[in-house]
Amino acid sequence: MFLHILAHHLKNRVIRFYFGRSGETISRYFNLVLTSMMKLNRELLKKPEPIAEDSMDEKWRWFKHCLGALDGTHIKVKVPMADKARYRNRKGEITTNVLGVCSPNGQFIYVLTGWEGSAADGRVLRDAISRRNGLKVTQGQYYLVDAGIQIVKDFLPHFEVSDTT
Repeated sequence: MFLHILAHHLKNRVIRFYFGRSGETISRYFNLVLTSMMKLNRELLKKPEPIAEDSMDEKWRWFKHCLGALDGTHIKVKVPMADKARYRNRKGEITTNVLGVCSPNGQFIYVLTGWEGSAADGRVLRDAISRRNGLKVTQGQYYLVDAGIQIVKDFLPHFEVSDTT
């Protein structure tokens, strides 16, 4: 039920009908699973390990001391009518902007949710850095980011080389 609610963004009453359980039962067990997931954050969210000096990995050997990569993604949400303008992204969809940070082997290191869809990735990143338990970067290490994020200390955006010869 928990995964079904998250994957399909369904309301309690829909799940109640689908699984033949009371709304109170669904709510109780959803909250139990959610609490358990939050307690597993040390297992689900890994500590970043920088790329070693002697790394021979074809994709990552050029990025010595890199901790991983990050990007924002938009997830469709339903919000009250009064909040729709804030959550409308540049494509006109009602979304929330989620920042995901992954290690070179694809494990999640950090996730920040809750920003309205109209928020730029750079603004969400600044918030993640400024939080007490937010995203931290050890001196001499960095994360790769996309070109949509302005150049910030410890975050390296990619650049394209144009062939204008």
